[in-house]
Amino acid sequence: MAAGTLYTYPENWRAFKAQIAAQYSGARLKVATSAPAFTFGQTNRTPAFLNNFPLGKVPAYQGDDGFCLFESNAIAHYLSNDTLRGSTPQAAAQVLQWVSFADSEIIPPASAWVFPTLGIMQFNKQATEQAKEDVKKFLAVLNQHLNTRTFLVGERVTLADITVACSMLWLYKQVLEPSFRQPYPNVTRWFVTCVNQPQFKAVLGEVKLCEKMAQFDAKKFAEMQPKKETPSKKEKGGKEAGKPQEKKEKKKEEKKEEKKPDPEEEMDDCDAVLAAEPKAKDPFAHLPKSAFVMDEFKRKYSNEDTLTVAIPHFWEHFDREGYSIWHSQYKYPEELTLTFKSCNLITGMFQRLDKLRKNAFASVILFGTNNDSSISGIWVFRGQELAFTLSEDWQIDYESYDWRKLDPNSEECKTMVKEYFAWEGDFKHVGKAFNQGKVFK
Repeated sequence: MAAGTLYTYPENWRAFKAQIAAQYSGARLKVATSAPAFTFGQTNRTPAFLNNFPLGKVPAYQGDDGFCLFESNAIAHYLSNDTLRGSTPQAAAQVLQWVSFADSEIIPPASAWVFPTLGIMQFNKQATEQAKEDVKKFLAVLNQHLNTRTFLVGERVTLADITVACSMLWLYKQVLEPSFRQPYPNVTRWFVTCVNQPQFKAVLGEVKLCEKMAQFDAKKFAEMQPKKETPSKKEKGGKEAGKPQEKKEKKKEEKKEEKKPDPEEEMDDCDAVLAAEPKAKDPFAHLPKSAFVMDEFKRKYSNEDTLTVAIPHFWEHFDREGYSIWHSQYKYPEELTLTFKSCNLITGMFQRLDKLRKNAFASVILFGTNNDSSISGIWVFRGQELAFTLSEDWQIDYESYDWRKLDPNSEECKTMVKEYFAWEGDFKHVGKAFNQGKVFK
């Protein structure tokens, strides 16, 4: 029987999958979420941690025997028993089907809709409305499947139920109000059945379904953003308006400063975790300054010819020590159907990575046609490691891709950069024709 430690941050729904699986299988699992055992953003950047988990991401599992695993689905699978994994080859394949379904169909729209209501992502009306439609689509699929079934695979709870339920947890807690979920009674019946199983409740506690759809709160979002620049802007405004204005601004600032201690006094444990986030607001602060000016390259790419100006500029100024180049490949091409839906996967990921734009650039391409396509791209990040592990907010989508670091001095890298940046070339490694591309800048 497996025994070990799961490293994660508090309330990580991805970690819940492994914890619930362990409840069913009887695996002895210790969960490290706080100091001194584990501090997210610190422990996972240490050489010792990175030696076992090179990407530095969580959840991460280390067995008492030294066996290490990353990727939440792999950890949950390892901590499961045969019943959870699927007791027959057919059942095992169906479990894997629903685990993949959660990654590709549920998580992207759920994140795009829910994250703004939590104040951790800017609201985009078009993206939210599209997310709602995508949620309706996968709810309809689940509702039809569960019409004659208690659980997703077989007659007992499996990893399929654990994974899909955890992926939908924040939807049911934040936005799926009674009127929205009313057309999908089978899904709600199944979800309530799952979260009320003793093994689920031991991890999740009491799950209360949403009564009123949460909305984007601009004030809450603003409170979670860095505020260091605000005083300087006001000071500039004061200088332009004259000394009397400066005095007014100073008085306003003093009043605001006097009000700050109040919320801190009311801070509970959850708020304390959120309050600690600003310390890591700049995930790249630990890196030395680079001579490569990303914004300058982006301006060249946006306003001038890609082949004759932007790409030569890129290679002339690229800092091989300060930046790295990566190739990404979507793991589940067999699940890509209509090309417009595949493009939504790309744009959805870009939207959720909005705060990464300053330190990254990417050109991601959809190849092929309806029901026969693939997604791959070239990414440029500050630093020598994948940037996604530096912030919890960036970890939603990247697990759905395979990542390979390229040698900027190699001909392979130069060819890929040219083809992906320009959206033209042989793309010999793909085997499908260019369909359309999306740029993250």
